[in-house]
Amino acid sequence: MTTETAVDRTAAYDWSGIGEELNSFGSAVLPRLLTAGECRALAALYPDESHFRSHVIMARHGFGRGAYRYFSYPLPALVAGLRTALYPRFADLANDWNRTMNLDQRYPATHAEYLEQCHSAGQLRPTPLLLQYVAGDFNCLHQDLYGDLVFPIQVAILLSEPGEDFTGGEFCMTEQRPRMQSRVEVVPLRRGDAVAFAVHNRPVQGTRGSYRVNLRHGVSRLRSGTRHTIGIIFHDAK
Repeated sequence: MTTETAVDRTAAYDWSGIGEELNSFGSAVLPRLLTAGECRALAALYPDESHFRSHVIMARHGFGRGAYRYFSYPLPALVAGLRTALYPRFADLANDWNRTMNLDQRYPATHAEYLEQCHSAGQLRPTPLLLQYVAGDFNCLHQDLYGDLVFPIQVAILLSEPGEDFTGGEFCMTEQRPRMQSRVEVVPLRRGDAVAFAVHNRPVQGTRGSYRVNLRHGVSRLRSGTRHTIGIIFHDAK
């Protein structure tokens, strides 16, 4: 997928509606972002270490069970194209969130400009990753921060078909609200669907104005089969 193809494909979505979902619930689904063939091609990269800069076994770090690999630069064309095409769709919303939360960071219009900021701050390592889970694996609730510069929205794309390739393994989020119990969101996905979601904080409108909530995301226990996911994070890592 070229960047031009990715731009054309993402233009077909109702971005006003996606923004409303992110504002209301902290996540929004982009159905059928990738074709079944594209999903299979990306999942097939996992065994080939030449595409990746590192391999993380989650149990060694207390992250859960399963494994993931961070892509190296240059990214696969499909991943790079989506990263470039999706970023500007979220930049205005990200700036609105930061203004509402009284945060100084503002995000430029293009991903290339934002990566320049990351690299100037010493965040040089690419963060898009390919995750693999088998039966019994899970991903603990966490946040993908990686440095001082954090773009507040990221995207995960399911590459496997629920009910055929695997069972269990639902994408989950928790939202920690001040002086209230945490809210849980389970996002149902099919192969090729993407979910955009808040990385860390987002503003919520209350009866006395807006307040900040803290979010974490993870994956519930896989009951059977194998599950692959692509994570597209827009900031790079130290």
